[in-house]
Amino acid sequence: SKEGILYLSMALLNPGDEVLIPNPGYPAYASVANLLNAKIIEYSLTEENHWFPDFEALEKLDLSRCKLMWVNYPHMPTGKAAQPELFQRLVQFAKSKKILLCNDNPYSLVLNPSRPLSLLEFDSQYEVSVELNSLSKSFNMAGWRVGMILGAKDLVEAVLRVKSNVDSGMFLAVQKAAIEALKAGSEWHVERNAVYLERRKIIFKIFDALNFHYEEDQVGLFVWAKAPSELTSLTEFLDRLLEEAHVFLTPGMIFGSNGDRFARASLCAPHERLSLALERVEGFCK
Repeated sequence: SKEGILYLSMALLNPGDEVLIPNPGYPAYASVANLLNAKIIEYSLTEENHWFPDFEALEKLDLSRCKLMWVNYPHMPTGKAAQPELFQRLVQFAKSKKILLCNDNPYSLVLNPSRPLSLLEFDSQYEVSVELNSLSKSFNMAGWRVGMILGAKDLVEAVLRVKSNVDSGMFLAVQKAAIEALKAGSEWHVERNAVYLERRKIIFKIFDALNFHYEEDQVGLFVWAKAPSELTSLTEFLDRLLEEAHVFLTPGMIFGSNGDRFARASLCAPHERLSLALERVEGFCK
């Protein structure tokens, strides 16, 4: 879906147009907006508001030049799951402001105990909604560049006009592999999520050793954890953890200022490496 972020933005935005971008959120939303000389309007996601948008604050903004609002549920980096009530309210808000709403949805099948939700379920005529998804996360096809955009016909055609000027299609073998992946039953996801679940248990232990707080019901490929209040400089602490224990945790501040007290760990490393990281962290904490 990363290419989709670029192509959709190129199809929609002119210099000076405004874009609503979550803080914290995936850095590519802001990077692409800057590339196109669009104006970024950040909307705040906070722990106190369960990492959902503050609609009262959004209603107070002048959004007369805003064309696009990025949302991303299940959310990266916080792991917050999608909720029907949230999507309903987002669609209502987008209709009232005449803004296109794009849900970047690559984590819908990763450690998600609920039925995966699509934003398009709540906007059946695709009036203000479009959605991106990817086989990178759900089928372990990262690097194969297989993704999708779903929405109104004229919008998808506009995106395809941009893409057709960038490349001339995908290697046929990759397309056939993607078809076979999509034909697979739910057993693949059940087995793969069982692996991620075991990895997540180790990451929970890593954060326990560091005295970081986390929510256990996070969705997706990462764990988002809050540093203890007595830790005055999270960046310095994470640098020291890397230098002394050779364990890297991503500083939350790279996802926006609302992440400055948080760190993110990935479930992509194998069990053995995560176990080694746990040993090193426990040694570091002694």
